[in-house]
Amino acid sequence: MTIDAKLAEHGIDLSVPPAPAANYVPHVRAGGLLFVSGQISRDDDGLITGVLGDEMSVEDGARAARTCAIALLAQVKDACGGDLSKLRRVVKLTGFVNSTKDFADQPKVVNGASDLLVELLGDAGRHSRSAVSAGALPLGVAVEIEGIFEIE
Repeated sequence: MTIDAKLAEHGIDLSVPPAPAANYVPHVRAGGLLFVSGQISRDDDGLITGVLGDEMSVEDGARAARTCAIALLAQVKDACGGDLSKLRRVVKLTGFVNSTKDFADQPKVVNGASDLLVELLGDAGRHSRSAVSAGALPLGVAVEIEGIFEIE
């Protein structure tokens, strides 16, 4: 099954990649690597804000991280001229979780993104990763994730 078919099966639309919120570009290609700027948690209702370990559960955070993975894929698709078949693999994710000082489940939160990428891409979705706490994130979002991808 193709990535586009899997996206359709999951009801995921990558047609409009999020625009940058400040003075940066959404992605930069260097040889066969694509560096995608941090994508913040948002869904059709707007920004997903909150602090893990306070008003948000790990499950809420994982759902927020999943939206970041969708935005990352939208950026990859844009960088590949709309052709996701040019995506070879996810190389690395760095996840930032807006959390309290004593919250220690950042990896479980970022799994929301990792699990979706593996589900959609199989072995090509397996990646190295960091999942770290942040005292605050832009616009008060719950999660921000940046990624490195190998593309043709």
